[in-house]
Amino acid sequence: MIDLKILRENPELIRDSCRRRGTRVDIDAIIALDAKNRELTREVEDCRAERNRLSKECRDNPEARDRVKELKETLAGLEAEQVKVNAVLEEKLTWLPNLLADDVPAGNSDEDNLELRREGVIPAFDFRARDHQELGELLDIIDTRRGAKVAQAGFYYWKGKGAELCSALFFWAQRELIKSGFVPFFTPCVAKERTLFGTGYLPFFADQTYTLKNEDLALIGTSEQTLVGYHADEILDSGALPLKYCAFSPCFRTEAGSYGKASRGIFRVHQFHKVEQIIFCRPEDSPEYHDLCLANEEFLLRQLGLPYRVVNVCVGDMGAPGYKKYDVEAGFAGFAGYREVTSNTNLTDFQSRRLNIRCKDQAGRSQFVHTVSATAVTDRVALAIVENNQLEDGTVIIPEVLRPLTGFDRIEPPK
Repeated sequence: MIDLKILRENPELIRDSCRRRGTRVDIDAIIALDAKNRELTREVEDCRAERNRLSKECRDNPEARDRVKELKETLAGLEAEQVKVNAVLEEKLTWLPNLLADDVPAGNSDEDNLELRREGVIPAFDFRARDHQELGELLDIIDTRRGAKVAQAGFYYWKGKGAELCSALFFWAQRELIKSGFVPFFTPCVAKERTLFGTGYLPFFADQTYTLKNEDLALIGTSEQTLVGYHADEILDSGALPLKYCAFSPCFRTEAGSYGKASRGIFRVHQFHKVEQIIFCRPEDSPEYHDLCLANEEFLLRQLGLPYRVVNVCVGDMGAPGYKKYDVEAGFAGFAGYREVTSNTNLTDFQSRRLNIRCKDQAGRSQFVHTVSATAVTDRVALAIVENNQLEDGTVIIPEVLRPLTGFDRIEPPK
């Protein structure tokens, strides 16, 4: 949600942000509705004050009684009109995207993202590299056929040592975040419409949501939704900020993405698993914690021995709630290229305004906190491990940091 004060005082800033995003929003109509709403508010307050004043004279003044009756009718009409105007205003405001950082690159797709740096190189083998789908079938650790049989295409099984690899990865990632001060959570896997709206997934991503029939609930697309919603309608202790949370959860999205080579296997699916980082902080500190989350993502990939690159995400590849976003793309030997494994967004006060999450500044004034949402690891990181650590016979070597948790150092084809 955009601060109405900015819209009133600097509408050109909002127009420029919408132009950069290619968003069609009638800013003039919103400004006119806001002015009408404020005018009606003044009229309602004046009418109510006059009614209350005259009510004290009704016992001895018949004219006052008649006037109070007229004012009650007038007030009812004004309040009804204000409800209608405010509803239209609120609906239009919900479609306004967040402002954009000055250094967000122009562009319409991930091909326009700006590469910032690379770490390591994608392995080059002296044999034909298999992708994770072929390796998963060879090693009997990924089963998409039975996933489709039991659910539908886009659902799958991790099996045997593949499931052990994923369990070790997710536990290890959470443990590393806990070491750096994150509080771990297990959250609900469903959320109310208000929570999805408050975090910016509604109305912008309604087509990606699995809703529950006859319930005000939907399956979460990320634990960001439930972690940020955790503090809805609260005033946080400014001295306790930042609050750093992490959670492992399954995530559900109806939109599976592109087709062909890019979607082969389980890279783009309807259900996946993720460890998420969430930070609540003072407004002036969100760039610092945006970078901190990115440093955590890079640390985890380096410890796993995975090559990667960091990109500054372009405007056309960033969701409406985002102010600035980094993606980290791991190198995949079987895919022969880089693919997104984590994303990290500074959402400024977009979510906190919609969910009414505040803190007090040093002068004691209430202000909206900023939120940062960043992936730590997903199943995609496990896929990168599988593709990059393969041997010619299909054996996959387990990264050293995970071996104490897996209890084995490799996954070999069944005898």
